[in-house]
Amino acid sequence: MVRLGEIVMILELHRQGVTISSIARRAGLDRKTVRRYIARGLEPPVYGPRKPRTTQLRRFERYLRERVAGFPQLTGRRLHRELRDLGYTGGYTILTEFLREIRPAAAPEFEVRFETPPGRQAQVDFAHFRTVFTDEPGAEHVVWLFSFVLGHSRMLWGRFVLHQDLQTLLRCHAAAFEALGGVPEQVLYDRMRTVFSREDPEAGHIVYNRTLLEFARHYGYLPRACKPYRAKTKGKVERPFRYIREDFFLGRSFRNLDDLNMQFHQWLDQVANVRAHATTRRVVAEHFAEERPKLQPLPAGPFQAVLRLERRITRDGMVSVDGNLYSVPNTTRRRVVEVHSTTSEVRILEEGHVIAVHPVLDGRGQRRIIAGHRTLPAPANSQTPRNGAASMTRSGEIVALRPLAFYDAVGKRLAAQGVAA
Repeated sequence: MVRLGEIVMILELHRQGVTISSIARRAGLDRKTVRRYIARGLEPPVYGPRKPRTTQLRRFERYLRERVAGFPQLTGRRLHRELRDLGYTGGYTILTEFLREIRPAAAPEFEVRFETPPGRQAQVDFAHFRTVFTDEPGAEHVVWLFSFVLGHSRMLWGRFVLHQDLQTLLRCHAAAFEALGGVPEQVLYDRMRTVFSREDPEAGHIVYNRTLLEFARHYGYLPRACKPYRAKTKGKVERPFRYIREDFFLGRSFRNLDDLNMQFHQWLDQVANVRAHATTRRVVAEHFAEERPKLQPLPAGPFQAVLRLERRITRDGMVSVDGNLYSVPNTTRRRVVEVHSTTSEVRILEEGHVIAVHPVLDGRGQRRIIAGHRTLPAPANSQTPRNGAASMTRSGEIVALRPLAFYDAVGKRLAAQGVAA
């Protein structure tokens, strides 16, 4: 192979009057080759295409094309792991070269980064996902990913939930603190309604939800709001959403919400938190081991703030709390009872005495009946289960449709009974 520099040397020697034989000896070439390049002049040599290398990747080319066509955002690392499970023992670089051929490269994004000291800050947010659980084929579910990221080490914890209400937010916070073994000094939030009750533009500040402030005081951290229209200030928690969607969520199937969270936590332990982070260039778990002593210790007991409510008992002996139904004993005399709701349980009281305690149900549209709450014979038109262990069914399944006049008569009778009492 004759390089461009050698051609220049041949032409220069020929210009100086050096013979063809001398040029050939000095260049180590045949005289015919020297004459050909002298006749051609200064023109870069043209080489034919390289012979394609036979690699292990050819066996998996169809699989890769189908995966990228179906899920174009899948990462090279994810596909490399999948190929290894299928028997591929080749390199990662040859795979990324092939992926560049079958999908366009993403345009680079440039941004100013800021780093936080160890133990200083965590960032929290929710992301929206849609999926169809194999236990309920044909029914698309909206799920939300609560994500908690330590700003220094990028240690990631998360949980998929059905709603973004305050009780869910606080339960996820407590679980994240427990999993990480400590509490950062600050937690940075987006302007979600569960965190901020209102904004006072004249005073130049926002008003935090009172229960959240009590929760933050209990755990010893300072809640902070993300600046408006400055989503990049929360980039450490928002960038992982794309990573989670592409490297974990896409191309998987889940039986139900519990299976989704089981697979997700397995992926966190085996992939996300043991990788070398692209920004810090550190293995996340090893980096977190250095940050963990800087976290504040957990409080001695759980957060027990109580939300007190009054609720009317339904005809089926159920009390509605946050969209779910909880049973009371059929010996309950009053139609209106007091409800104490915490992040973990629902307590129902009649005249100051606890008559039922239930664990909080996730999501909405569910009902829970405690064993022993249904000891009397069931009315002829009732479909509510009697006796047996605590059971859960979807709300609305046992409510019979009746004319409005019926409910009006029932209301008048109950009102008359209340006056007589």
